[in-house]
Amino acid sequence: MVANVQAILEEGLAALAATNDPVELENAKARYVGKEGAISALLKQLGALPPEEKKTFGATVNQAKQAFEAALNTRREALAAEKLARQLAAEALDITLPGRGRSAGGLHPVTLVQQRIENLFRSIGFDVADGPEIENDFHNFAALNIPKDHPARAMQDTFYVEGADEPLVLRTHTSPIQVRYMLDNQPPIKIIAPGRVYRVDSDATHSPMFHQMEGLWVDEGVSFADLKSVIVDFLRNFFERDDLQVRFRPSFFPFTEPSAEIDVLGARGWLEVGGCGMVHPNVLKNVGIDAEKYTGFAFGIGLDRFAMLYYGVNDLRLFFDNDLSFLGQFK
Repeated sequence: MVANVQAILEEGLAALAATNDPVELENAKARYVGKEGAISALLKQLGALPPEEKKTFGATVNQAKQAFEAALNTRREALAAEKLARQLAAEALDITLPGRGRSAGGLHPVTLVQQRIENLFRSIGFDVADGPEIENDFHNFAALNIPKDHPARAMQDTFYVEGADEPLVLRTHTSPIQVRYMLDNQPPIKIIAPGRVYRVDSDATHSPMFHQMEGLWVDEGVSFADLKSVIVDFLRNFFERDDLQVRFRPSFFPFTEPSAEIDVLGARGWLEVGGCGMVHPNVLKNVGIDAEKYTGFAFGIGLDRFAMLYYGVNDLRLFFDNDLSFLGQFK
């Protein structure tokens, strides 16, 4: 009987040693020490044994069961250790490699172009002015010689702000900055006014939110010749081409008279890049400046358009899609 117990134990220990699968290990446990297992079944033989053999045989079976369970636990731990070792090997890191770190950010291409233009105008004595993006009717339209029935208002499809005590709009141009500056300062005035503006428009070359920069020079004796000189000098410096051809086409703006569109000659012909003109006397009067004593010129350009030209981008919407693979090129 004792020899039979030892044989079953050795068979069970061999089964554990040969098992490399945790599931199969638990199956082996059931075959030997489960309720119907081979070692557990030996205890059922106790009832048929003489009293003097029961104690010895029972002790032998219990020792066999304990030996099997000890081997089972050891094998479980070994399989768990092997699994962990494989996982660590698969996920091992080469600590000698440099760390990934955090990549450095960069300024938006439109911001880079704005800074470039600001620096160019600062170099010839212009200051940079700013103002609110939500404007009232006077600063955005009326002071600029655009009364309520003026057809120019139809050209600027506007976002209106609801619930205000007075008509408010998201500014459609940065000209209100010029108005506010002239109301607070007397000539000589020499400023540029960059910032976000808003119009209901969206396609490959237009966005409902875009960036504009306007310039203003008011002083005694300022002429259209001064306007042309400043604009041509700026464009040639911005595009880094001393031979850049610039032309001024007659146009209409309610806040300047005479007015002109600004074109530059590129590889595909003439390209419009902005508008300009002499400040209308009515605008000077509206802000309390003596139009008999002072003259001035104003101009406006689209910063997004200049960024497209400078970097060779053919779709304005790329600047505002938040695609880091695109924006990362301008670091």
